[in-house]
Amino acid sequence: MHIGELARRTGLSVKTVRYYSDLGLVPEAARTYSGHRRYDAESALRLDFVRTLRELGLDLATIRRVLDSEADLRGVAARHADAIGAQIRVLRVQRAVLRALARREPTPQEVDRMNRIAQATAGERRRIIAEFLDSIFAGIPVDPEFEARMRSVTPELPDEPTDEQVDAWLELSELVSDPDFRALLRRMGEGSFGEGSAPAVDGRTHELVSEKAGAAVAAGVDPASAAAGPILDELVAGMATATGRAADAAYRGEVLAALEVGTDPRPERYWQLMAVINGWPPIPAQTPNYVWLRDALRARGTA
Repeated sequence: MHIGELARRTGLSVKTVRYYSDLGLVPEAARTYSGHRRYDAESALRLDFVRTLRELGLDLATIRRVLDSEADLRGVAARHADAIGAQIRVLRVQRAVLRALARREPTPQEVDRMNRIAQATAGERRRIIAEFLDSIFAGIPVDPEFEARMRSVTPELPDEPTDEQVDAWLELSELVSDPDFRALLRRMGEGSFGEGSAPAVDGRTHELVSEKAGAAVAAGVDPASAAAGPILDELVAGMATATGRAADAAYRGEVLAALEVGTDPRPERYWQLMAVINGWPPIPAQTPNYVWLRDALRARGTA
């Protein structure tokens, strides 16, 4: 067949077929007396192979080595797949940064910072979280065991992160760099571990709040309504018992004071983002349950 027919069969241009032929990638089968190139079925198969490798991203020099048996196709394919994987990771990060930038009006400095954060290595991610924890624990007599648990959890993006994981890392890095968030956690820490502190709301009361207030939230019970009163009384009584306290006005006042600080959704968001990044099971939102309890106490005072 002549070069035009070969080009039509393979979907390539005559110019491309001639170029490949000149490089020796698709040798011609013969030439006519007038010097025109002629190709056969083997030429067409070889050209299809070359085109496929080009579509997969291999360069012509590598394809030539494969065709001349100077390079093993399996090894070439594996190395090229690794290179493409690296490119995909870079593109995912770039897309996440661009999506984040599209949600705001950033300064050039913020653009540079977000890009550097997105490109952070595993070690750099750990250092970002370590610096954040240093800032919220410094000067507060935190329980060493609690601090150790907090420091043991770092964002560990997998080698092939999903879009959701990259987005979560960007959001987490912004959250931990927020001075207001850091100040909030210090206030919460001082309330939990400061001198003479005895938290009115802690892990011992969490299940009760999740059960009682969670049911009220799910049922749409207005915390200021009369229907919320018995639920609140039962819940506060259970919490007081769990903490060895009396369900009196003083205890209700302490619970309300704790919830005025402790119902900010950002601490919970911190752990939800960490779960996404590290591939943990999703962490259900519990903040709405504490908001319901806070609003129910606000509506009735602490009497």
